Amino acid sequence: MEGLDGSERLTQWVGQVIVIDLSSTYVCLGRFVGFDREFLELVDADLHDFRDSPATREVYVYDSVRLGIRRNRSRVLLRLADVVAITRFDDILES
Repeated sequence: MEGLDGSERLTQWVGQVIVIDLSSTYVCLGRFVGFDREFLELVDADLHDFRDSPATREVYVYDSVRLGIRRNRSRVLLRLADVVAITRFDDILES
């Protein structure tokens, strides 16, 4: 992806299912439909808070790849300032 800026990279992923790791206790999985300077927008999403779960982030994401996304939001906006990492769902490696 040499030569692409951040917005060009994100544009390539619009329409795909992605995993967003947040700096907080949350992870979000869903179909990426758009973004602006402040927010990422996902639909058919699972916004998961690890304070409510015994699973680690890695185990939860891996289980979602194996079992499917546990949709609990029809639409969610995530602040870009809170994002640590974005990964295409298809790029999650199965052990």
